[in-house]
Amino acid sequence: MNGSIAGIFGATGQSCVAGSRLYLQEGVADAFLEKMTVQARDIRIGDPLLDETQMGPLCTTGQLEKIEEEVAHAQREGGELLCGGKRPQGLQGNYYEPTIIACPRQDLRIVDTELFGPVLSVLRFKDEDEVIALANDTVHGLAAGIFTQNSARALRMSKAVRAGIVWVNTYRAVSPIAEFGGIKGSGYGRESGFQAMYDYTRPKTVWMNTSDEPMSNPFVMR
Repeated sequence: MNGSIAGIFGATGQSCVAGSRLYLQEGVADAFLEKMTVQARDIRIGDPLLDETQMGPLCTTGQLEKIEEEVAHAQREGGELLCGGKRPQGLQGNYYEPTIIACPRQDLRIVDTELFGPVLSVLRFKDEDEVIALANDTVHGLAAGIFTQNSARALRMSKAVRAGIVWVNTYRAVSPIAEFGGIKGSGYGRESGFQAMYDYTRPKTVWMNTSDEPMSNPFVMR
């Protein structure tokens, strides 16, 4: 659960790798969401320069208004607001509460909309095949997280999910020695890692004869 909390509410969700879609196995979904909503409501919102603050504001007013519009639209499409969904009282600025929306269907617009804000769309699945299909049903493909106690399943899922970065039982680990980039609408090429050398270089092939002897007749067998 802490991985999911960090994935969407860290940096107020303003990250290209924010975990804005959460798929929960239906057998654990109710208990998981009960604990998660309690923790989300306890997040301290405020001035990012204060030590006690856990979540700061959004970057722009336009961004805030866009998030409000998308959350309202999701509710009209059948999404259930589990927590948040509004500006916190008593705070002036571009603040928005940590928000969790239970989505009954994959085709809700908010499920595949990159908000760059603290809004989590939650869907349920029955088995591995279903969640792979749901996870890959997106125009995006930058990053994904997989949480499981089964190492074989972790390997299968890592291979099956179409994303440039996959974290297993962790979140947002990055390094300059590891490639960073996505697929589909999340871009091509890679930053960092050895692969980046290929993206930022244009090799040239040069063949050179260093002998002073003239070239031999190509039609005389040697």
